Parts: sequence; C-alpha cells; structure tokens
Amino acid sequence: MDPMMRSFDVPTLPVDLTAAIERAGYYPALVGDVVAAALAGEQVRSHLVHLETTFDRDVIRRHVTVLVLTPSRLVIAHADDHADEAAGAGVTDGVGSGGVAASDGAAEGAGLGGQEVATATTESIPLSAVRGVMLTHVVADPQNYVPGSLGRELTLTLGWGAVSRVDLLPATCGDPGCDADHGYDGTISSDDIALRVSATADGDVALQQAIAFAHALSGSLGQ
Repeated sequence: MDPMMRSFDVPTLPVDLTAAIERAGYYPALVGDVVAAALAGEQVRSHLVHLETTFDRDVIRRHVTVLVLTPSRLVIAHADDHADEAAGAGVTDGVGSGGVAASDGAAEGAGLGGQEVATATTESIPLSAVRGVMLTHVVADPQNYVPGSLGRELTLTLGWGAVSRVDLLPATCGDPGCDADHGYDGTISSDDIALRVSATADGDVALQQAIAFAHALSGSLGQ
C-alpha cells in the first residue's frame, strides 16, 4: 500500500461545522480533516468559517479561515496551496500561524511547471492565554441607524500574544509652544488575527455567525 495513501482515524466534525467548511468551497475535505484532527474529539461550542479572495498581480488567491471554540481551547487551522518549485528553483513557500487560512494559487502555479502542493498547520490556544476579543462595527449612514442592527460590516480581532502591534507617537508636555524632545508615548496591543466580515460581500448569515462566535469566545474568557 502506498504510504502516501494511508488513511487515519479522524474524528467526525459536527454537522453544522462540516456544512460551513463545505460552503466555503476551498478543499473542504482537507480543511475538515485538519480541523477534526486538531480538535481530537473535543466538544465544539462555536465556530466561524470565513472565505476571502484576493488578487496578487495575475494570481487569484483564496483564503479560508476557520476558528473553533471548545470548552478549553481556541483551535485555529491554516492551509495553504502553492506550486512546489523547489525541484527547479530551490524555492519553497512558508506558511504562517495566523489562523485557519488557506490561499489558492495552484492553477497559476501549475502553469509554471510546479507541482500543486498543500500545506496545513493547526494551532491550539488555551482559553486562559487569549488576551482579547475586539469587534469593530462599521455603520454606514449612522444618523439613520436602526437600533439592534449593529451595522453591515465588522472586523473581528483576536489576540493571544503571538503577535503584538506597537503604536508610537511623539510625547508632549501640554505646552503648545514647547519644542523640547519629550520622547515617545506608545501602546502595545495584541493583533494575532483579524477578520473582516461584510453582510454585502459575505451575506447576513456570515455576519451574524461572526457576532455569535465573538460573543461565545468573549463569554468563555476568564472562566
């Protein structure tokens, strides 16, 4: 039997999580197995699947992010496909650890003679290590805001300390005429993963799922 074709006993995902991964349409069998292996049978309390398409010059890339909340962990899986040009050019692509993200440039890479390769990475974050859940709501025409609607677009930012952003500004003493050097004031904030969800682009259901996941994760912190 070909070792590359060996099968493993991967736990079954909940039906709604499997359906969300299949709706995203990006290598659903691979993404589903990777997420299931990382969960190792642990209960799924909430999940979020987000698909994004970007354009890199003449290459179309798709990114799918899957976040899963369990009673003890935030599980993130990352899958990336690319043309393996190592044999011809001695170059390999790396993968990040930012989330379940997947990008698709395989069709274009195959045209360059590279073999299609997929790389999948998972990361499990203890809930005790998650430092923040931030929701930024974007509201168009705020003067006519409808109570309870929360806008048509949001950005979900999660931080657990793997990546930090430093914002620096020149410090002042309060005297508008003072030109002395007072150094800098700054803030450090966690910014490990950020997902932008739009009801216009992704649908109302996707927006509601993002809000529900953020609420579930926020409610699990500190328990």
